[in-house]
Amino acid sequence: MAVEIKVPTVGESINEVTLTKWIKKDGEYVDRDEVIAELESEKATFEINAEKAGVLHTIAKEEDNLQIGDVVGTIDDTAEKPSAKEVPAKENKEETSKEQTKVAPKEAANTEVHPAKVISPKENEPRRKEDVKATPVAAAILADKKVDVSKVTPTGTHGRITKNDVMDALANPGRAVGKEMFTREEKTQKMSNLRRTISRRLVEAKNSTAMLTTFNEVDMGPIMELRKKYKEVFKKTHEVNLGFMSFFVKACCFALQEWPSVNARIDGDNFVLHEYCDISIAVSSPKGLVVPVIRNAESLSMAEIEKEVVQLAVKARESKLTIEEMTGGTFTITNGGVFGSLMSTPILNIPQSAILGMHNIVERPMAVNGQVVIKPMMYIALSYDHRVIDGRESVSFLVRVKEMLENPEQLLFGKDPVKALLQL
Repeated sequence: MAVEIKVPTVGESINEVTLTKWIKKDGEYVDRDEVIAELESEKATFEINAEKAGVLHTIAKEEDNLQIGDVVGTIDDTAEKPSAKEVPAKENKEETSKEQTKVAPKEAANTEVHPAKVISPKENEPRRKEDVKATPVAAAILADKKVDVSKVTPTGTHGRITKNDVMDALANPGRAVGKEMFTREEKTQKMSNLRRTISRRLVEAKNSTAMLTTFNEVDMGPIMELRKKYKEVFKKTHEVNLGFMSFFVKACCFALQEWPSVNARIDGDNFVLHEYCDISIAVSSPKGLVVPVIRNAESLSMAEIEKEVVQLAVKARESKLTIEEMTGGTFTITNGGVFGSLMSTPILNIPQSAILGMHNIVERPMAVNGQVVIKPMMYIALSYDHRVIDGRESVSFLVRVKEMLENPEQLLFGKDPVKALLQL
């Protein structure tokens, strides 16, 4: 009996998904509840599990757009499960045979044979200096000009680098390895549901809000010293690294509670003020930018925040985030500094009213008490919806964040410990 595999309901307002990948192949035996395919909606990636054990017969193809309830394939649950000994042996034999026919006789001597396939070291790892074969003249030029061998395309026999190969690399330093000169090829790539949604939301944010950005700069020296002093004992105690994000999340939570309009949103003719801080963290995933949420961040410790950040980042990279984990944030933090950004104007993550942008830490000369001092500085940017947040509130919020980051001891009480002691 054939059991139909249908696209499941993946969330409210989602009617269309894309079949991004078949985990199991057509004709392959699958066990009950085994993951057989991946679907992508406009918000997240989902998996389809086998409802019954049996032989899979695929109907839909990868990159097909499907509606909720569409049949993607069937499972023949009357088929017997093949012997565990027979299948791998047969598959390995066929796979090895196919791969070996692709290897030229001279190349076969330089390959490492595994049970499943033939692996060529040249194709699977970058060339190391000790592995490079070059003519004497080419080797001399490589050493003299300090040329990176990974940037040289060998054309000599048996993969040997010749003098002309080195001279070609020196004459065209910006050309990728193996890239032909003066090519004018174009490639069209279909936008994924997630990318289309990101595009639509970014344009909507620019067109439907009165967005403005204010900037400040932070001396990251105190935090860097604190991390240097405590990172080992922190990791040993909490089994997680002490990063910058927990400091920023903590500082923003205190500042958001002092300036509640920055933590608000518009709902029709009303302002919705949140008494809690659900902080969205922008994460770059293989399929685009996603913003998972740390719930009630104001109530979490530094270690708990760091663990949440790591967990959400791993899920994002593996496309395992659920819709619930990416919706409902009240304020967003994005870190362009990990890519080397010095300054930017982040775009609002609607319906939120503000987003904080972190940037690269750069040592710069700063004037301190009439003296020039080199300090590790970071520009921070706050983009906000001027319909909700006035200039006084946005600037004061950013100044408060700066103050707490430059005096991390304030993150314990949200104020200077001495003033807290004196009740000032």
